[in-house]
Amino acid sequence: MTEGPVVIAGAGHGGFQVATSLRQAGFAGRVCLVNDEAHLPYQRPPLSKAYIKGSAGPESLMFRPEKFYQDQKIELIAGRVVSIDRPARKVRLASGEALDYGHLVLATGARNRLLDLPNANLADVKYLRILDESEALRALLPSKKRAVIIGAGFIGLEFAATARIKGLEVDVIELAPRVMARAVTAEVSDYFQKRHREAGIRIHLGVQATSIEAEGGKVTGVSLSDGRHLAADLIVVGVGVLPNIELAAEAGLPVASGVIVDEYLLTADPDISAIGDCALFASPRFGGSLRLESVQNATDQARCVAARLTGDRKVYDGQPWFWSDQGDDKLQIAGLTTGYDQVVLRGDAAQKAFSAFCYKAGKLVGIESINRAGDHMFGRRLLAMDRSIAADKAADESFDLKSALA
Repeated sequence: MTEGPVVIAGAGHGGFQVATSLRQAGFAGRVCLVNDEAHLPYQRPPLSKAYIKGSAGPESLMFRPEKFYQDQKIELIAGRVVSIDRPARKVRLASGEALDYGHLVLATGARNRLLDLPNANLADVKYLRILDESEALRALLPSKKRAVIIGAGFIGLEFAATARIKGLEVDVIELAPRVMARAVTAEVSDYFQKRHREAGIRIHLGVQATSIEAEGGKVTGVSLSDGRHLAADLIVVGVGVLPNIELAAEAGLPVASGVIVDEYLLTADPDISAIGDCALFASPRFGGSLRLESVQNATDQARCVAARLTGDRKVYDGQPWFWSDQGDDKLQIAGLTTGYDQVVLRGDAAQKAFSAFCYKAGKLVGIESINRAGDHMFGRRLLAMDRSIAADKAADESFDLKSALA
């Protein structure tokens, strides 16, 4: 059990949850939550969806009001951790202030992968990951007529759907042969491609942006690798993220595609943990190392670390799940479908409600559900129990899924 101060570097979903869970578990020591954004800690998922569509202010996104942190004696410190002195167990902030720690939690998250093209730094080339970026886009949308989105992952398609609802002409560029290719099955990709095209969104697959065109500092369009040109007065880039591992690396901690942690989420230094988007963790469930970018992963890992710091040491064994709202459709994913070798469908894509049950070597590894929340919740429960269901039963609508949970 940790007695000294707990310093948390990063106030996203994971960092906020560590601080909150420590207090819920009765930790009475000092808790410092270092926040490098000019807002109270807030929810990120609405930024590309409901928030950018609506009129509510930033306060609608906040986890808790400022009084919560005062009441819970959580020191919310504005700034950024820039260095770690491991022998002295001390961090230094950009302001020059130093904080002592008994335990340090790295919840540094990830940042946008930037587009490396001429004119990519113009004012009308935007990214969408943090609140300030969402605010900037929300302010711009009423004055724009045609948007080009570079990248057809979750963020790109969520924004594309929102921009189309707002009345913009929308083109989406994707180098892969289908949308969300790294995240979902071909069946789910095909469904969303069809739905977005029905909404009037033009999707261009197997091509990439080669240049951003501009006149007088104003974006005029994008040139593509196949020689075409797309007119635009707004460009939104969603080509992935990079984990923020530099702080750990400079402190001599092992890093790869994330800060390397064990099954307890501990780094090579027993006084430092790492969680969330920045952490590459050893997973007994999946038999390897994973780095996951999801709210569920960040918050569950935060609870695991807080429990360990208050005397309840357990292996992190969270069951991954994800979601994406695109227009009128809700995609929910239970498990990890990477490496599947068989897909069976339950429901009817024509009715805009179906699930893809994904198998590997005959065992269910994940379920991708569209507008079928019941299938998603079933999948989360079944996979958490480390059970499977035969493919023929999954495809049979007359089979009661709940019986597999008995």
